[in-house]
Amino acid sequence: MSKKESSGSQLLLHIATPFVVLLLSAAVTAVLMIKPSDKLKVYLNLAFMDSLKSDPYSDDTGLVIRDNDIIDDYTGSTSETGEVIRPKFGEKFAEISSERLSLDVPVYWGSTAELFEAGACQANNSAIIGTEGNAVISAHVDTFFAELDQLKEEDMVTVKTNYGVFEYKVKELITFDTNTKKYITPTEDTRLTLYTCKKDLLGNTDQRIGVICELVSSSFYTEEEGK
Repeated sequence: MSKKESSGSQLLLHIATPFVVLLLSAAVTAVLMIKPSDKLKVYLNLAFMDSLKSDPYSDDTGLVIRDNDIIDDYTGSTSETGEVIRPKFGEKFAEISSERLSLDVPVYWGSTAELFEAGACQANNSAIIGTEGNAVISAHVDTFFAELDQLKEEDMVTVKTNYGVFEYKVKELITFDTNTKKYITPTEDTRLTLYTCKKDLLGNTDQRIGVICELVSSSFYTEEEGK
């Protein structure tokens, strides 16, 4: 290659470089400008098991979130057995608390990006709190279950609903990945499974951490509130 041709190539490279940098910058800016809700949906698809999600609503119909007040000062009589009130999709039907974590988390029935922003979500194909089986509840690791990994065996977890209060004891600490289903499938025993993503600096991980809790006591309300 002659000196003249070499100089021409270098000149062309110098001219093209700013345009390439500009295109790359525009691409990065476009990614950063994605709506937070869209980024959340993408993250949730990575963070939570798709097999547990059940969203009968499309963006066209919208989701009605029912923020019910949960009874906190019931003073009437209770029973170890009783009837549950089956929640509707998108309905706040319970609150989880734990003294160790100062945890007080609202629980919604069903799983959507909007509900995960509002609180923890119970898979609506798992057992309703107060019935036999495996009640599976998950929440975002950066919000409502940020301290879930601090729960220890023998710690107590309380779940309040508008039909009763249920006390659980942490029986087992668990770690699993998205391909492991044994912790989130139906069980013959009555248990509460809480889980979230394992914290990761990169934000994306296939690892989950959680706790399996055994039922210690059930206190169904036998009187209507206010009577």
